[in-house]
Amino acid sequence: MKLRNPGILLLIALLAVSTARADEGMWLLPFLKQQNSEQLKKAGLLLDIDDIYNPDSTSLKDAVVIFGSGCTGEVISSEGLILTNHHCGYSSIQQHSTVEHDYLTDGFWARKKEEELPTPGLQIRFIEKMEEVTDLIDKAVEESGDDMNAFNAKFLDQQAKEWAGEEFLAQHPFTEVVIKPFYGGNRFFLFVITVYNDIRLVGAPPSSIGKFGADTDNWTWPRHTGDFSLFRVYTAPDGTPAEYSEENVPLQPKRYFNISLKGVTENDYTMIMGFPGTTNRYYTSWEIAEMRDVENSIRINMRGVRLGELLDEMLADPSVRIQYASKYAQSSNYHKNSIGMNRGIDKLNVIGKKQEEEAALRQWAEANGHPEYSAALDSIEAIMGDLATVYRDYYSLFEGISLAVEFSQVPSTAALEKALLQKDQPKVDSLIEVLRGNYARFADKNYNRSVDRRVSKAMLKAYREAVPEEGRLAIFDLIDKKFKGDIDKYVDAAFDQSIFADDSRFEKFCQKPSAKLLQNDLMVAMHNAYLQKYRELFELRQPLNDRLSRAKKVYIEGLLQMAGERPTYPDANFTLRLTYGNVLPYSPADGIDYRYYTTYRGVLEKEDPDNWEFVVPAPLKELFLNQDFGRYAREDGALPCCFLSNNDITGGNSGSPVINANGELIGAAFDGNWEAMSGDIIFENDLQRCINVDIRYILFIIDKYAHAQNLIDEMTLVE
Repeated sequence: MKLRNPGILLLIALLAVSTARADEGMWLLPFLKQQNSEQLKKAGLLLDIDDIYNPDSTSLKDAVVIFGSGCTGEVISSEGLILTNHHCGYSSIQQHSTVEHDYLTDGFWARKKEEELPTPGLQIRFIEKMEEVTDLIDKAVEESGDDMNAFNAKFLDQQAKEWAGEEFLAQHPFTEVVIKPFYGGNRFFLFVITVYNDIRLVGAPPSSIGKFGADTDNWTWPRHTGDFSLFRVYTAPDGTPAEYSEENVPLQPKRYFNISLKGVTENDYTMIMGFPGTTNRYYTSWEIAEMRDVENSIRINMRGVRLGELLDEMLADPSVRIQYASKYAQSSNYHKNSIGMNRGIDKLNVIGKKQEEEAALRQWAEANGHPEYSAALDSIEAIMGDLATVYRDYYSLFEGISLAVEFSQVPSTAALEKALLQKDQPKVDSLIEVLRGNYARFADKNYNRSVDRRVSKAMLKAYREAVPEEGRLAIFDLIDKKFKGDIDKYVDAAFDQSIFADDSRFEKFCQKPSAKLLQNDLMVAMHNAYLQKYRELFELRQPLNDRLSRAKKVYIEGLLQMAGERPTYPDANFTLRLTYGNVLPYSPADGIDYRYYTTYRGVLEKEDPDNWEFVVPAPLKELFLNQDFGRYAREDGALPCCFLSNNDITGGNSGSPVINANGELIGAAFDGNWEAMSGDIIFENDLQRCINVDIRYILFIIDKYAHAQNLIDEMTLVE
């Protein structure tokens, strides 16, 4: 049927484009009352919104933390016990693991506080205050005379420091004050954050539980993964943040979660608070095409090569497996994510849907006298065309060299070489000490030269194949000239001859430094070529990215104007958000219907003693076969493992608390589903699901498997 009334066409377009459904959205807590009160109650919330977020008092928000640098955690006891995902704590568990004490394989449980393991470098952050400062920043940007300062992290950091004041920051050394842009730089919020540095590992299941299914099951349903770990925050005796000390005491938190043993049923209300990392819901069709055809495609190709080489080395040597466990897991996670995202972009016609949104904005802009919004779309299209080759070369460099050829990141020696040529001995001595420190960080316990030698050969070949000659690193000129194009010979020579090839060579150089050695060093040559190409691409990208930021700000302003009074949420940027929805099954294809939960039976069905991804520890299997589930079983007698909800999450939400209508903890979020991997770009209401580990499975592992009754005793369990 053909509709001839343009007003009706416009209304249909606006409704299709701008109306967020109850289960879609990563909402800012200060706007919950204004934007979400009615929908929260309709979804099933029984709490008052002030119990979720209250700027003038404590609330559930105070029990949610930033865990490390990219995850979420929650406080689950009055003694500062923190629950997060196993994969979030993975690098910390690895940090404490050796071949003799392999906590990745065997797990770790502290049965008294004296056994908890200090974890240097790990930090936990609490959000103390959130405040909109849009007017302040708009004024500061205008006074600066540079509109790009709205996107300049250093400028925003300086504004935050001025807001806090030097005296306050001096008196509160463990406090951070951060300002971040939202809605493409159209609004700004300030966050006051308390940082805790004394964090100790308390408990972690073996990887056969915490990573059960590993790469095969990653991003898929059904899942049977006990993806959790436990840490504790310590403070000075007076309760203030402090560096590690034996005198420190467990944190007495403002708020912690009670834990529900009542379980979940279909349609139950769920909400998740956490720190989603990055979404691109405001991407245009041209940006999505670039993501699919350039960024994701390069990541899929490059990481596929690297992961294959790493896995062979890890399976052959237990020490390598421990060294590279975290690196492999991080790389593998978004390798599969990119595959799924590209699949989703095509299968779900994401680009077509975005083109419909853009057409709706153009129509609205024309009808309401805003030509600047259509002009912004035209600019974005042109800029993305100009960025095509630059992005290809940049992502090839990042994925193929920076992340994968570890020796490309050897310490810089340019300043030292200059000082040696100038025969400035005091400066040489000073720079040698700097070099020693940088070398120790480069050649740390998680670096293996034998592995890097093998992987680098494969990655340099993959990079050369992916990038046309005119866009490649200059190191290939040296490889062609000195090694007749033989990458293997170049890499072998680098690892045989470089001052960074082993500790003894490095120490010999430090004792008798030479500019000539640096000029002829093959690893130094790689590092210099990498830096040269990186700077070249940065200079090409920066002005184009600035133009894109300006155009995107106008475009997003247009979308907000078009939305009017309808609730809107900004893209994720690793700030505290709330998402709400319900426990729901889904049907990904004709004839396939997934229920909303899994049980222990699936662990036994997937068991494969010959496949490291599906090994079931003998004590766990015995508990399963004896059905020794205690009070953690479902009403039907089965032990629950995981469940689904339609909460809107992304990376960074890992470890987030899944909360019921009464504000009680029912699980921990840890994954999304394969059929909706394009969810960072567009929310798929019928397909998008959040995969959560059931809190009862977590408690069962702590209690029945680990016999860590001390941890159960300090939690508040609600029957």
